[in-house]
Amino acid sequence: QVQLVESGGGLVQPGGSLRLSCAASGSIRSIYVMGWYRQAPGKQRELVAGFSSGGRINYADSVKGRFTISRDNTKSTGYLQMNSLKPEDTAVYYCNARKLGREDDYWGQGTQVTVSS
Repeated sequence: QVQLVESGGGLVQPGGSLRLSCAASGSIRSIYVMGWYRQAPGKQRELVAGFSSGGRINYADSVKGRFTISRDNTKSTGYLQMNSLKPEDTAVYYCNARKLGREDDYWGQGTQVTVSS
């Protein structure tokens, strides 16, 4: 079994910054944090940033230039640095992970990010 735990969320003022972490534990052999998603109430879950083939990174247009995704595979941990936060960034943020050679997705429980003055 694989467990993903997101952390780093909280309440921040517009223009502020947060760094989210996603730590994988359990059966972490060949685990890769693939991306970050977010979901606001009444809205679909959307990709915020993710790793594609060859390590290419895709960002949602709404976060380009503000968010940076990274991962440390030796620590089975992913990160999302969020700068210049806007109220519309308010959502529950989830990390997604996969194992090499498998198509199953693993999800954490999410961490709440609230951007408000």
